[in-house]
Amino acid sequence: MLRQGISLEEELALLKRGTEEIFPEEELVEKLKKSRRTGKPLKVKLGVDPTGADLHLGHVIPVLKLRQFQELGHEAILIIGDYTAMVGDPSGRDKTRPQLTHEQVLENCRTYEEQIAGILDPEKTRVVYNGEWLSKMTFQDVIRLMSQMTLAQMMEREDFSNRFQNQIPLSLHEMIYPLMQGYDSVAIEADVELGGIDQKFNILVGRDLQRNQGIEPQVGVCNPLLLGLDGKEKMSKSLGNYIGIKEPASEMYGKTMSLPDEQMMMYFELVTTVPMEELRQMEYELESGQVHPRDAKRYLARKIVERFHDADAALAAEAEFDRVFKENQIPEDIPEIELSLDDLEDGKIWLPRLLAQAGLVSSNGEGRRLIQQGGVRIDGEIVDDPELDWLAKSGTVVQIGKRRFARVILS
Repeated sequence: MLRQGISLEEELALLKRGTEEIFPEEELVEKLKKSRRTGKPLKVKLGVDPTGADLHLGHVIPVLKLRQFQELGHEAILIIGDYTAMVGDPSGRDKTRPQLTHEQVLENCRTYEEQIAGILDPEKTRVVYNGEWLSKMTFQDVIRLMSQMTLAQMMEREDFSNRFQNQIPLSLHEMIYPLMQGYDSVAIEADVELGGIDQKFNILVGRDLQRNQGIEPQVGVCNPLLLGLDGKEKMSKSLGNYIGIKEPASEMYGKTMSLPDEQMMMYFELVTTVPMEELRQMEYELESGQVHPRDAKRYLARKIVERFHDADAALAAEAEFDRVFKENQIPEDIPEIELSLDDLEDGKIWLPRLLAQAGLVSSNGEGRRLIQQGGVRIDGEIVDDPELDWLAKSGTVVQIGKRRFARVILS
Protein backbone atom coordinates (compact mmCIF):
# COMPACT_ATOMS: atom_id res chain seq x y z
CA MET A 1 0.00 0.00 0.00
CA LEU A 2 1.31 3.44 -0.93
CA ARG A 3 2.32 5.65 1.96
CA GLN A 4 -0.31 8.22 2.83
CA GLY A 5 0.21 11.80 3.96
CA ILE A 6 3.27 12.57 1.85
CA SER A 7 3.18 14.89 -1.14
CA LEU A 8 4.58 14.07 -4.57
CA GLU A 9 7.28 16.70 -4.06
CA GLU A 10 8.31 15.14 -0.74
CA GLU A 11 8.36 11.65 -2.24
CA LEU A 12 10.51 12.80 -5.15
CA ALA A 13 12.90 14.62 -2.81
CA LEU A 14 13.36 11.43 -0.77
CA LEU A 15 13.99 9.33 -3.87
CA LYS A 16 16.48 11.82 -5.30
CA ARG A 17 18.62 11.71 -2.15
CA GLY A 18 21.99 10.14 -2.83
CA THR A 19 21.42 9.76 -6.58
CA GLU A 20 23.83 10.80 -9.30
CA GLU A 21 21.36 10.57 -12.16
CA ILE A 22 17.71 9.75 -12.79
CA PHE A 23 16.98 9.14 -16.45
CA PRO A 24 14.61 10.42 -17.58
CA GLU A 25 13.54 12.24 -14.40
CA GLU A 26 10.34 13.57 -16.00
CA GLU A 27 9.26 9.98 -16.69
CA LEU A 28 9.76 9.06 -13.03
CA VAL A 29 7.51 11.99 -12.05
CA GLU A 30 4.83 10.75 -14.45
CA LYS A 31 5.10 7.20 -13.14
CA LEU A 32 4.75 8.44 -9.55
CA LYS A 33 1.70 10.50 -10.51
CA LYS A 34 0.11 7.52 -12.22
CA SER A 35 0.87 5.31 -9.22
CA ARG A 36 -0.84 7.79 -6.92
CA ARG A 37 -3.80 8.11 -9.25
CA THR A 38 -4.36 4.37 -9.68
CA GLY A 39 -3.14 3.21 -6.27
CA LYS A 40 -0.85 0.71 -8.04
CA PRO A 41 2.72 0.57 -6.69
CA LEU A 42 5.66 0.86 -9.06
CA LYS A 43 7.69 -2.28 -9.77
CA VAL A 44 11.19 -1.33 -8.64
CA LYS A 45 13.96 -3.68 -9.75
CA LEU A 46 17.42 -4.23 -8.35
CA GLY A 47 19.59 -6.99 -9.75
CA VAL A 48 22.54 -8.37 -7.79
CA ASP A 49 25.09 -10.85 -9.10
CA PRO A 50 26.44 -13.08 -6.31
CA THR A 51 30.01 -13.28 -7.60
CA GLY A 52 31.43 -13.24 -4.04
CA ALA A 53 30.30 -14.31 -0.59
CA ASP A 54 30.16 -11.08 1.40
CA LEU A 55 28.70 -7.61 0.85
CA HIS A 56 30.28 -4.27 1.75
CA LEU A 57 28.77 -0.79 1.99
CA GLY A 58 29.44 -0.07 -1.67
CA HIS A 59 27.34 -3.07 -2.67
CA VAL A 60 24.35 -2.11 -0.54
CA ILE A 61 23.87 1.55 -1.56
CA PRO A 62 21.26 0.60 -4.21
CA VAL A 63 19.75 -1.90 -1.74
CA LEU A 64 19.19 0.98 0.68
CA LYS A 65 17.51 2.92 -2.15
CA LEU A 66 15.28 -0.10 -2.82
CA ARG A 67 14.34 -0.07 0.86
CA GLN A 68 13.37 3.59 0.47
CA PHE A 69 11.04 2.80 -2.44
CA GLN A 70 9.66 -0.05 -0.35
CA GLU A 71 8.94 2.24 2.60
CA LEU A 72 7.07 4.55 0.21
CA GLY A 73 4.77 1.64 -0.66
CA HIS A 74 6.25 0.50 -3.97
CA GLU A 75 6.99 -3.13 -4.89
CA ALA A 76 10.61 -4.09 -4.23
CA ILE A 77 11.83 -6.78 -6.64
CA LEU A 78 15.25 -8.22 -5.90
CA ILE A 79 16.63 -10.20 -8.82
CA ILE A 80 19.36 -12.65 -7.84
CA GLY A 81 21.46 -13.11 -10.95
CA ASP A 82 22.20 -16.81 -10.78
CA TYR A 83 22.60 -16.79 -14.60
CA THR A 84 24.14 -13.35 -15.12
CA ALA A 85 26.68 -14.09 -12.37
CA MET A 86 28.02 -17.00 -14.43
CA VAL A 87 28.90 -14.44 -17.12
CA GLY A 88 30.01 -11.71 -14.72
CA ASP A 89 29.23 -8.02 -15.12
CA PRO A 90 32.00 -6.48 -17.29
CA SER A 91 31.12 -2.91 -16.23
CA GLY A 92 34.25 -0.93 -15.46
CA ARG A 93 36.55 -3.93 -15.80
CA ASP A 94 39.69 -4.04 -17.95
CA LYS A 95 39.80 -7.83 -18.12
CA THR A 96 37.45 -10.80 -18.31
CA ARG A 97 36.04 -12.03 -15.00
CA PRO A 98 36.79 -15.63 -14.03
CA GLN A 99 33.66 -17.65 -14.81
CA LEU A 100 31.86 -19.28 -11.89
CA THR A 101 29.98 -22.55 -11.93
CA HIS A 102 26.27 -22.52 -11.22
CA GLU A 103 26.96 -24.38 -7.93
CA GLN A 104 29.40 -21.65 -6.80
CA VAL A 105 26.87 -18.98 -7.70
CA LEU A 106 24.05 -20.71 -5.81
CA GLU A 107 26.22 -20.96 -2.69
CA ASN A 108 26.92 -17.22 -2.87
CA CYS A 109 23.20 -16.60 -3.47
CA ARG A 110 22.34 -18.00 -0.07
CA THR A 111 24.69 -15.64 1.75
CA TYR A 112 23.51 -12.65 -0.32
CA GLU A 113 19.89 -13.31 0.55
CA GLU A 114 20.74 -13.62 4.25
CA GLN A 115 22.68 -10.35 4.27
CA ILE A 116 20.18 -8.35 2.21
CA ALA A 117 17.30 -9.66 4.35
CA GLY A 118 18.66 -7.48 7.15
CA ILE A 119 18.08 -4.36 5.04
CA LEU A 120 14.85 -5.02 3.13
CA ASP A 121 11.50 -5.97 4.67
CA PRO A 122 11.43 -9.69 3.77
CA GLU A 123 7.63 -9.79 4.02
CA LYS A 124 7.32 -7.14 1.31
CA THR A 125 10.21 -8.12 -0.95
CA ARG A 126 9.78 -10.24 -4.06
CA VAL A 127 12.94 -12.27 -4.59
CA VAL A 128 13.39 -13.98 -7.96
CA TYR A 129 16.28 -15.71 -9.72
CA ASN A 130 16.84 -14.71 -13.35
CA GLY A 131 17.52 -18.33 -14.20
CA GLU A 132 13.75 -18.65 -13.94
CA TRP A 133 13.47 -17.16 -17.45
CA LEU A 134 17.00 -17.21 -18.85
CA SER A 135 17.35 -20.97 -18.37
CA LYS A 136 14.26 -21.55 -20.50
CA MET A 137 15.51 -19.62 -23.52
CA THR A 138 16.31 -21.64 -26.62
CA PHE A 139 19.26 -20.84 -28.85
CA GLN A 140 16.75 -19.30 -31.25
CA ASP A 141 15.52 -17.05 -28.42
CA VAL A 142 19.09 -15.96 -27.71
CA ILE A 143 19.67 -15.10 -31.38
CA ARG A 144 16.46 -13.03 -31.42
CA LEU A 145 17.61 -11.22 -28.29
CA MET A 146 21.06 -10.49 -29.75
CA SER A 147 19.46 -9.19 -32.96
CA GLN A 148 18.01 -6.26 -31.00
CA MET A 149 21.41 -4.64 -30.53
CA THR A 150 24.18 -3.77 -32.98
CA LEU A 151 27.92 -4.08 -32.47
CA ALA A 152 28.20 -0.29 -32.91
CA GLN A 153 25.75 0.24 -30.03
CA MET A 154 27.67 -2.21 -27.84
CA MET A 155 30.96 -0.47 -28.58
CA GLU A 156 29.52 2.79 -27.25
CA ARG A 157 30.38 1.38 -23.83
CA GLU A 158 33.59 3.07 -22.75
CA ASP A 159 35.00 -0.03 -21.06
CA PHE A 160 34.36 -2.18 -24.14
CA SER A 161 35.81 0.36 -26.59
CA ASN A 162 38.89 0.91 -24.38
CA ARG A 163 39.61 -2.80 -24.21
CA PHE A 164 39.14 -3.19 -27.96
CA GLN A 165 41.39 -0.22 -28.80
CA ASN A 166 44.06 -1.39 -26.36
CA GLN A 167 43.91 -4.94 -27.75
CA ILE A 168 42.77 -6.33 -24.39
CA PRO A 169 40.70 -9.51 -24.89
CA LEU A 170 36.95 -8.88 -25.01
CA SER A 171 34.94 -12.09 -25.06
CA LEU A 172 31.60 -12.42 -26.83
CA HIS A 173 29.93 -13.76 -23.69
CA GLU A 174 30.74 -10.46 -21.93
CA MET A 175 28.99 -8.52 -24.66
CA ILE A 176 25.76 -10.42 -24.14
CA TYR A 177 25.70 -9.45 -20.43
CA PRO A 178 23.85 -6.10 -20.95
CA LEU A 179 21.20 -7.96 -22.98
CA MET A 180 20.75 -10.53 -20.20
CA GLN A 181 20.36 -7.80 -17.57
CA GLY A 182 18.05 -5.85 -19.86
CA TYR A 183 15.91 -8.94 -20.49
CA ASP A 184 15.36 -9.20 -16.72
CA SER A 185 13.51 -5.87 -16.97
CA VAL A 186 11.36 -7.28 -19.78
CA ALA A 187 10.57 -10.43 -17.79
CA ILE A 188 9.25 -8.57 -14.73
CA GLU A 189 8.03 -5.46 -16.60
CA ALA A 190 10.03 -3.15 -14.32
CA ASP A 191 8.97 0.48 -13.90
CA VAL A 192 12.24 1.52 -12.26
CA GLU A 193 15.71 -0.04 -12.18
CA LEU A 194 18.27 0.84 -9.52
CA GLY A 195 22.05 0.56 -9.67
CA GLY A 196 25.37 2.34 -9.48
CA ILE A 197 26.18 4.88 -12.16
CA ASP A 198 28.40 2.23 -13.78
CA GLN A 199 25.16 0.36 -14.60
CA LYS A 200 23.73 3.16 -16.76
CA PHE A 201 24.47 1.44 -20.07
CA ASN A 202 22.88 -1.83 -18.92
CA ILE A 203 19.78 -0.02 -17.64
CA LEU A 204 19.41 1.83 -20.95
CA VAL A 205 19.58 -1.52 -22.78
CA GLY A 206 16.69 -2.65 -20.60
CA ARG A 207 14.69 0.42 -21.66
CA ASP A 208 15.31 -0.40 -25.34
CA LEU A 209 14.33 -4.05 -24.96
CA GLN A 210 11.13 -3.12 -23.11
CA ARG A 211 10.24 -0.59 -25.79
CA ASN A 212 10.78 -3.24 -28.48
CA GLN A 213 8.38 -5.54 -26.62
CA GLY A 214 5.70 -2.85 -26.31
CA ILE A 215 6.33 -2.39 -22.56
CA GLU A 216 6.49 1.09 -21.04
CA PRO A 217 10.26 1.71 -20.58
CA GLN A 218 11.74 1.70 -17.12
CA VAL A 219 13.38 4.70 -15.47
CA GLY A 220 16.97 4.41 -14.29
CA VAL A 221 17.86 5.64 -10.80
CA CYS A 222 21.65 5.55 -10.36
CA ASN A 223 23.71 6.29 -7.28
CA PRO A 224 27.34 7.45 -7.32
CA LEU A 225 29.98 4.81 -6.62
CA LEU A 226 31.00 4.88 -2.97
CA LEU A 227 34.68 5.65 -2.52
CA GLY A 228 36.53 3.37 -0.14
CA LEU A 229 38.39 4.17 3.05
CA ASP A 230 41.38 5.43 1.06
CA GLY A 231 39.19 8.19 -0.41
CA LYS A 232 40.60 7.47 -3.88
CA GLU A 233 39.26 4.22 -5.36
CA LYS A 234 35.73 2.84 -5.25
CA MET A 235 35.11 0.52 -2.32
CA SER A 236 36.52 -2.92 -3.09
CA LYS A 237 37.46 -6.02 -1.11
CA SER A 238 40.43 -6.62 -3.40
CA LEU A 239 41.79 -3.17 -2.53
CA GLY A 240 41.13 -3.64 1.18
CA ASN A 241 39.39 -0.26 1.44
CA TYR A 242 35.99 -1.60 2.43
CA ILE A 243 33.56 -1.86 5.36
CA GLY A 244 31.73 -5.19 5.36
CA ILE A 245 28.08 -5.06 6.43
CA LYS A 246 28.52 -8.19 8.56
CA GLU A 247 31.72 -7.08 10.25
CA PRO A 248 31.72 -6.78 14.05
CA ALA A 249 30.41 -3.44 15.31
CA SER A 250 33.81 -2.43 16.72
CA GLU A 251 35.53 -3.10 13.38
CA MET A 252 32.85 -1.19 11.49
CA TYR A 253 33.14 1.77 13.88
CA GLY A 254 36.94 1.81 13.77
CA LYS A 255 37.08 1.63 9.98
CA THR A 256 34.62 4.53 9.68
CA MET A 257 36.81 6.61 11.97
CA SER A 258 39.72 6.08 9.53
CA LEU A 259 37.73 7.66 6.68
CA PRO A 260 39.21 10.86 5.16
CA ASP A 261 37.33 13.94 6.41
CA GLU A 262 36.31 15.00 2.91
CA GLN A 263 34.41 11.72 2.38
CA MET A 264 32.17 12.06 5.43
CA MET A 265 29.24 13.87 3.81
CA MET A 266 29.07 11.33 0.99
CA TYR A 267 28.80 8.51 3.53
CA PHE A 268 26.22 10.44 5.56
CA GLU A 269 24.03 10.96 2.49
CA LEU A 270 24.37 7.49 0.96
CA VAL A 271 24.52 5.21 3.99
CA THR A 272 22.60 6.91 6.81
CA THR A 273 19.08 8.27 7.22
CA VAL A 274 20.13 11.52 8.87
CA PRO A 275 17.78 14.20 7.37
CA MET A 276 19.27 16.30 4.58
CA GLU A 277 18.46 19.52 6.44
CA GLU A 278 20.62 18.31 9.34
CA LEU A 279 23.41 17.32 6.95
CA ARG A 280 23.42 20.71 5.25
CA GLN A 281 23.68 22.39 8.65
CA MET A 282 26.48 20.04 9.67
CA GLU A 283 28.36 20.75 6.46
CA TYR A 284 28.12 24.48 7.11
CA GLU A 285 29.33 24.04 10.71
CA LEU A 286 32.26 21.90 9.55
CA GLU A 287 33.29 24.46 6.94
CA SER A 288 32.99 27.33 9.43
CA GLY A 289 34.92 25.48 12.13
CA GLN A 290 31.99 25.27 14.55
CA VAL A 291 32.17 21.46 14.57
CA HIS A 292 35.38 19.42 14.68
CA PRO A 293 35.62 16.75 11.94
CA ARG A 294 36.40 14.13 14.59
CA ASP A 295 33.06 14.72 16.34
CA ALA A 296 31.14 14.56 13.05
CA LYS A 297 32.94 11.33 12.19
CA ARG A 298 32.05 9.78 15.55
CA TYR A 299 28.41 10.60 14.82
CA LEU A 300 28.76 9.02 11.36
CA ALA A 301 30.36 5.88 12.80
CA ARG A 302 27.53 5.51 15.34
CA LYS A 303 24.88 5.91 12.65
CA ILE A 304 26.50 3.33 10.36
CA VAL A 305 26.83 0.78 13.16
CA GLU A 306 23.23 1.46 14.23
CA ARG A 307 22.01 0.77 10.72
CA PHE A 308 23.71 -2.61 10.38
CA HIS A 309 23.70 -3.67 14.06
CA ASP A 310 21.75 -1.61 16.62
CA ALA A 311 22.03 1.43 18.90
CA ASP A 312 23.47 -0.55 21.83
CA ALA A 313 26.17 -2.06 19.60
CA ALA A 314 27.05 1.43 18.34
CA LEU A 315 27.52 2.78 21.87
CA ALA A 316 29.58 -0.27 22.87
CA ALA A 317 31.75 0.09 19.76
CA GLU A 318 32.35 3.76 20.52
CA ALA A 319 33.34 2.96 24.12
CA GLU A 320 35.71 0.25 22.86
CA PHE A 321 37.21 2.65 20.32
CA ASP A 322 37.83 5.26 23.02
CA ARG A 323 39.38 2.67 25.31
CA VAL A 324 41.77 1.43 22.64
CA PHE A 325 42.69 4.65 20.87
CA LYS A 326 42.37 7.31 23.54
CA GLU A 327 43.72 5.21 26.39
CA ASN A 328 46.05 3.05 24.24
CA GLN A 329 44.65 -0.20 25.62
CA ILE A 330 44.23 -3.54 23.89
CA PRO A 331 40.66 -4.56 22.95
CA GLU A 332 39.02 -6.98 25.36
CA ASP A 333 37.98 -9.48 22.69
CA ILE A 334 40.70 -10.23 20.15
CA PRO A 335 41.23 -13.37 18.02
CA GLU A 336 43.78 -15.96 19.03
CA ILE A 337 46.33 -17.69 16.80
CA GLU A 338 47.40 -21.10 18.04
CA LEU A 339 50.93 -22.23 17.25
CA SER A 340 52.13 -25.81 17.63
CA LEU A 341 55.65 -27.22 17.62
CA ASP A 342 55.16 -28.05 13.93
CA ASP A 343 54.83 -24.31 13.20
CA LEU A 344 58.13 -23.49 14.91
CA GLU A 345 61.79 -24.08 14.19
CA ASP A 346 63.94 -23.95 17.32
CA GLY A 347 60.99 -22.18 18.98
CA LYS A 348 60.94 -19.47 16.31
CA ILE A 349 58.71 -18.46 13.40
CA TRP A 350 59.33 -16.03 10.54
CA LEU A 351 57.31 -12.93 11.42
CA PRO A 352 55.61 -12.38 8.00
CA ARG A 353 54.49 -16.02 8.12
CA LEU A 354 53.05 -15.50 11.62
CA LEU A 355 51.07 -12.49 10.43
CA ALA A 356 49.65 -14.45 7.49
CA GLN A 357 48.87 -17.47 9.68
CA ALA A 358 47.05 -15.19 12.14
CA GLY A 359 44.88 -13.84 9.31
CA LEU A 360 46.19 -10.32 9.87
CA VAL A 361 47.54 -10.14 6.31
CA SER A 362 46.64 -11.97 3.12
CA SER A 363 50.19 -13.09 2.26
CA ASN A 364 53.79 -13.19 3.44
CA GLY A 365 54.56 -10.42 0.95
CA GLU A 366 51.97 -8.10 2.46
CA GLY A 367 53.40 -8.92 5.91
CA ARG A 368 56.93 -7.99 4.81
CA ARG A 369 55.69 -4.70 3.36
CA LEU A 370 53.82 -3.71 6.52
CA ILE A 371 56.79 -4.58 8.73
CA GLN A 372 59.10 -2.44 6.57
CA GLN A 373 56.60 0.43 6.86
CA GLY A 374 56.63 0.23 10.66
CA GLY A 375 53.01 -0.90 10.83
CA VAL A 376 53.58 -4.00 13.00
CA ARG A 377 53.91 -4.13 16.79
CA ILE A 378 54.62 -6.98 19.18
CA ASP A 379 53.39 -6.27 22.70
CA GLY A 380 53.22 -2.59 21.78
CA GLU A 381 56.77 -2.34 20.39
CA ILE A 382 57.31 -1.56 16.69
CA VAL A 383 59.14 -4.29 14.76
CA ASP A 384 60.71 -3.19 11.46
CA ASP A 385 62.86 -6.20 10.46
CA PRO A 386 60.98 -8.22 7.78
CA GLU A 387 63.48 -11.09 8.12
CA LEU A 388 62.93 -11.49 11.86
CA ASP A 389 62.59 -15.06 13.15
CA TRP A 390 60.48 -14.30 16.19
CA LEU A 391 60.96 -16.35 19.37
CA ALA A 392 57.42 -17.48 20.08
CA LYS A 393 55.97 -16.57 23.45
CA SER A 394 52.47 -17.54 24.57
CA GLY A 395 50.20 -14.60 25.36
CA THR A 396 52.04 -12.17 23.11
CA VAL A 397 49.81 -9.64 21.33
CA VAL A 398 50.61 -8.94 17.67
CA GLN A 399 49.16 -5.73 16.21
CA ILE A 400 48.88 -4.31 12.70
CA GLY A 401 47.93 -0.67 12.32
CA LYS A 402 45.42 0.61 14.83
CA ARG A 403 42.64 -1.94 14.66
CA ARG A 404 43.97 -5.44 13.95
CA PHE A 405 45.15 -7.59 16.86
CA ALA A 406 45.83 -11.26 17.53
CA ARG A 407 47.03 -13.07 20.67
CA VAL A 408 49.55 -15.90 20.22
CA ILE A 409 48.81 -19.12 22.09
CA LEU A 410 51.33 -21.98 22.16
CA SER A 411 49.76 -25.42 22.16
